Amino acid sequence: MKAMIFAAGLGTRLRPLTNDRPKALVEVAGHTLLEITLRRLAGFGIREVIVNVHHFADMVADYLKKNDTFGLHVELSREDDLLLDTGGGLKKAAWFFQNSHAPEPFLVHNVDVISTIDFARMLQFHRDNNALATLAVQQRETSRHLLFDERNQLCGRQTGASAPEMVRPSHQPNALAFSGVHIISPQLLSLITEQGVFSIITSYLRLAGEGQRILAFHADEYFWRDLGKPENLTQATTDLQRGIFGP
Repeated sequence: MKAMIFAAGLGTRLRPLTNDRPKALVEVAGHTLLEITLRRLAGFGIREVIVNVHHFADMVADYLKKNDTFGLHVELSREDDLLLDTGGGLKKAAWFFQNSHAPEPFLVHNVDVISTIDFARMLQFHRDNNALATLAVQQRETSRHLLFDERNQLCGRQTGASAPEMVRPSHQPNALAFSGVHIISPQLLSLITEQGVFSIITSYLRLAGEGQRILAFHADEYFWRDLGKPENLTQATTDLQRGIFGP
């Protein structure tokens, strides 16, 4: 199984820590966010990873070389001229997942989240339900909810107090927070028709509206933390010292 790490963002929420480095190289208890994510993927058995980079891209390249890519095969997808967002970034890196004789699902993980989500269980759910994409979601506060129907199929989204944007009917949609971890079947890559800079959520919503199986994997039982803010890094240091998760 292969994986992609989304690490190209500017890390604006982490300033001033990202004034002189990419967010992927911000540290928690002496370990960079990139190291923590790579080791987490390696612990699941993943050995081939592509990382998209933009902000201080050469620093990421030098860091990986210095650390022998942590024993993994790591490619960089450089977004030098334009930050492509998650959808555009995945589309640019699609070649990494299409050069296999036996394409299989791959995992996508934001560099600025940590969790104990069971990837093996999530992959089994993805396969058992013949999903095009499976999104790890939780019942928690967020400014941007995804909406799922009674069969755990994506049916819309809601931003703040605005009216829900529905792409398929549901009598009682369940509002859930996306956790930045997804498993994708390679068939999805050929179905991405969006161009330029766009969120992968935009593609998911369109595909769900066309009847594709974009499913929710309920991850409330697992530890999860967003590391996009300095105060969250402080709490994550405590989490690491308590052994809740580890690089």
